[in-house]
Amino acid sequence: MSVRTDDAPAAALSDFLEQNVRWTADGDLPRLEHATFRVPADYANPGWRTLDLAVTRIKAADPARRRGILLAVNGGPGGVDGLGRGFAAKLSECAALAQVYDLIGFDPRGSGASTRLLAYVAMPKVPFDSRPPDELFPAIAEDMRAREEACRRGGGDLRPHINTRNTARDIDLIRAVLGEEKVNFIGYAFGTVVGAAYGTLFPQRLDRSVLDSCVHPDWTWRQLFLKQAEAIRNNVEAWAQWTGERDRVFALGRTAEQVLQAVESVAAALGAQQETVPQRTLFDGAVGNQAADRARWADLAGLVRDVRAAAQAGDAATFKRLLAGTSTWRPGDQEGDLREGVLEATTLETYWPQDLEEYYADMRVFRERYPYGYGVLRAQPWIGAFRSYEPSEPPVRAVRDGYPAGLVVQAEGDPLDNYEGGVGMAERLNHRLITVADSGDHEVYLLGNNKAVDEICTRYLVEGVLPDGDVVVAPTTPRPDVPADAH
Repeated sequence: MSVRTDDAPAAALSDFLEQNVRWTADGDLPRLEHATFRVPADYANPGWRTLDLAVTRIKAADPARRRGILLAVNGGPGGVDGLGRGFAAKLSECAALAQVYDLIGFDPRGSGASTRLLAYVAMPKVPFDSRPPDELFPAIAEDMRAREEACRRGGGDLRPHINTRNTARDIDLIRAVLGEEKVNFIGYAFGTVVGAAYGTLFPQRLDRSVLDSCVHPDWTWRQLFLKQAEAIRNNVEAWAQWTGERDRVFALGRTAEQVLQAVESVAAALGAQQETVPQRTLFDGAVGNQAADRARWADLAGLVRDVRAAAQAGDAATFKRLLAGTSTWRPGDQEGDLREGVLEATTLETYWPQDLEEYYADMRVFRERYPYGYGVLRAQPWIGAFRSYEPSEPPVRAVRDGYPAGLVVQAEGDPLDNYEGGVGMAERLNHRLITVADSGDHEVYLLGNNKAVDEICTRYLVEGVLPDGDVVVAPTTPRPDVPADAH
């Protein structure tokens, strides 16, 4: 079989392409197999260093109908809490897919049971605050400078090679070693970037593809971060509109504007509290995070009402109890621990401003407009402002030239990958767009219990049938059954 891996000559990769992979059975799950694949750390210099990829497989249950491999990549980047090599087992829960595909999962380079990219934990010196004052901006930047230095010390010379291009190349090497002509692909969140890159770099090797919860193909990582805050705000405004229509129940105001004013009055009252983690910060987090889940809208309205009452009464014990379940970023980290640094390395692929005043200007806007769900985190300096290396290759500009049209799945209220991302990806690749209306879901196909999405995507992957056009489906999680006020 002829093979190619992007711009790397096949002769230089012969040791990798001809490797003998040994599959071992899983002791707990019948038919699940594990293997370790060797890939070059640097495809331009294959002899420099070798990385291991942890790969899983479940062979097609009906060999007579087998149509190749179906490989999935989860988000992150880095797959924090993602399935990775667990995808083979997860996809096998869909009987239709399990019948016709060898199901493939793997931990992308740098993560999980594959060769890990490590970074040291650098604990921030500035207390976490969803609305930090201007005088703390330089110290916040210094915390991020220290984080980049900790990533540099932990990751060393491997960091520049943990990127989207190389992950796409790894997929093609997996394909070649397995002796397959084509890859069928499911990508979630950051996995959509990988899938779009794979199709761009290897258009003759990609068959059917589903991209779920997309990163916009034209956005830098900084733009994505900023758009996350906007998506969170959109969910909060939708919740405020719903709550205002039920003023008799929640007594927070009759319009969205009045409800948001009530939210801000609570934030102001909590902002006067002196705490290591300000109660206002926990409150802002709860408002932003719960607004994405339509099923929790009544709970959120009740929380705002009850916290307001406790704050007005000066009952600190009560509002602390009410907000105690809200988490902050990386709560379990300890200074000097080692962790995976794939997120930081991957986000350095695209442009980051070097002028800190640009970040500070955005922080002032986001502090006022997007405090909910910790929106200021999206605007403050990231490690890219202090990057210790420049990427050796430009990011892949996604195009579809030579492989079939596929599907894009996007929820309207996705708080992590703004709905615009799905629209942009579908337009760029001329894929069909499946919109999950009035939903804050993230990663939907086979993971979100949405029967309509599952049926459309599975039929396409198994039978090759695309919808005639874009499709809008109902959410799995409806809004709470609380009657609106009579007018």
